Amino acid sequence: MKPAIKSITAHPLRYPEPHDHGVLRYITLARVETEDGTVGWGECISQFPDPSLATKVLIEQGFAPLLAGQSAIEVEARWHQMMDRVWWYGPQGVAAFAISAIDMALWDVKGKLLGLPVCSLIGGRLRDQVSAMASIHLDMDNLDWSVNEFTWFRERGYKIVKGGWGTRPQSVFGTDAKRDLELARRIREVIGPDLDLVLDVLGARVRWDVHTAIERITQLEEYRLLWIEEPLLPVDYPAHAFLRSRVRTRIGTGEQEWNVDGYRRLIESGGVDVIQIDPGRSHGITGSMKAVKLIEAANLKFSAHTWSSALNTAASVHLLAASRAGWTMDFKPHESPMQHELVSDPWVQKGGFIAVRDQPGLGVTVREEIVKKYQFQ
Repeated sequence: MKPAIKSITAHPLRYPEPHDHGVLRYITLARVETEDGTVGWGECISQFPDPSLATKVLIEQGFAPLLAGQSAIEVEARWHQMMDRVWWYGPQGVAAFAISAIDMALWDVKGKLLGLPVCSLIGGRLRDQVSAMASIHLDMDNLDWSVNEFTWFRERGYKIVKGGWGTRPQSVFGTDAKRDLELARRIREVIGPDLDLVLDVLGARVRWDVHTAIERITQLEEYRLLWIEEPLLPVDYPAHAFLRSRVRTRIGTGEQEWNVDGYRRLIESGGVDVIQIDPGRSHGITGSMKAVKLIEAANLKFSAHTWSSALNTAASVHLLAASRAGWTMDFKPHESPMQHELVSDPWVQKGGFIAVRDQPGLGVTVREEIVKKYQFQ
């Protein structure tokens, strides 16, 4: 007998994020319970209060009635049901958030029902540990603070380190060439020659044109970036292709794609080396795995853009463990509410890596009292 879905509920959470200088951030969790009492949790990175609340409406009033009574084991079939439902209003935005959270929770349920970790269900475990990239928002008004963070990352044993953005929109990485170069120089000095460095421009907000990007990336070459992330407006695929043909540094982008069609267009553009995937945005684990297959076929690499809760971290660990195209994942290096309070078994890096867990499902235990603590309406 295939256990049926009994209920699906949504839980918008609001919390202060230490890695974003205490700014309030938002995610929405999905809780799926089967008729036999098995519970799975998923997450989407809804980011702001209004889409978080809208995601709750879509999950509870749209998808929950649709999926109630259906088999919880046949996750991809449920994914297709959700995708079919959004034909009129589209698979992006709030719809993608809701699908991502439910799909992730269903994989958690399936793993628990079968007694297997998710990576064993989506292709098989190819590695016992995955790379964790220490990732923070910079303070471009206080370079000493930013540099000290990277010193600490080196001392903690990270092999890949990353920074981007800033404390306020008027003063972020990418807006002052002289200051950017000074920061890159100082970071390289403190981390030494062996650690890999990624810098994130956040092209959707900073918006370099392609000629500026060529100039800036060329200036940064002496600091040996592993890749430069989002140097251009993400949807400008031809500009990415032109940029990639003119610089030696790898180009990373993709975190703002929503679905497999977007990733297909990005790959076919020829403008990317390292593709960012966020399972809390790109239609969950099912949608992300479809994108991963395209990345594998194109002989490219992906990095998991996972900068929210321990649930998204868990999903990313399993995606990386199940594909040879997986390179690394964003990882919050300091304690934070959604990583260390939300679950009783937070993820821990050692020597720049996170161990792939054997526990069934996603491998983390959600503390429901903490969900209630941070839930808002």
